[in-house]
Amino acid sequence: METYLIAAVITFVLTAVLTIAGVGAAFVLIPVYYALGIDLRVAMAVALLLNSVAMICAQPRFVRGKLVMFAVALPIIVIATPLSPLGAYVSKYVPKDILLWLFIGFLVFAATMMIRRRPGERDRVPTRRQLWAYGGGVGALAGFLGGLLGVGGGNFIVPVLVWLGFNPKKASATTSFVVIFSSFAGFLGHATLGHISWSLLGLTALGSAAGAIVGAWLMTAKLNRQQVKLVIGVVLYGVAIKMIWKLLAYYAGHGKL
Repeated sequence: METYLIAAVITFVLTAVLTIAGVGAAFVLIPVYYALGIDLRVAMAVALLLNSVAMICAQPRFVRGKLVMFAVALPIIVIATPLSPLGAYVSKYVPKDILLWLFIGFLVFAATMMIRRRPGERDRVPTRRQLWAYGGGVGALAGFLGGLLGVGGGNFIVPVLVWLGFNPKKASATTSFVVIFSSFAGFLGHATLGHISWSLLGLTALGSAAGAIVGAWLMTAKLNRQQVKLVIGVVLYGVAIKMIWKLLAYYAGHGKL
């Protein structure tokens, strides 16, 4: 039980930070839970469901602030869902380490642009057809590459939306809405195999919900768009570092891709 309480506290902190970026905390929580001695499959199932729990809790504040671009989010969900398994299938025929290095390069570039670039950003006012086109294009990219590389599509969605000229807060909030569905789909895959600990889930869900509420409050009420970009950039750097570590462990023969 002590381990689960520690996991709940860590979940609160990480979820609060990553809710600001809109990418979900599962990619960090899984290795943290595993390091605490929790079975890897259980850690994956719980962390994925916590992504959905956190983003659901964050949505009321994001929606009230009119930050979720549903006309962009819905086509992302519709198109990314079937392309994710396609990417996973193609990954069997492509050297994954090469793809991961390319993805790391993308993350470092995107993170650097987030932190250092200070253009006179504009809130785009595209037509509904353009919004659906943007969502479809981003969904195709996030779904296929996410499945291909085995990483969360949110890591692609946020920087691409910001690059397209959208307000970073709207990009983050919109991505958080998408994460609800993509993470829940992943959770169901693990849950059907019995990979779940209800005690762990109960405690960490409280931490996740509280962290998401705090993170959403910080993003909407306390941080300006440049500060949100900074948080997103730091998160992307963190993902890149984690993936580099994984690759180095693989090359050293102490891990797998």
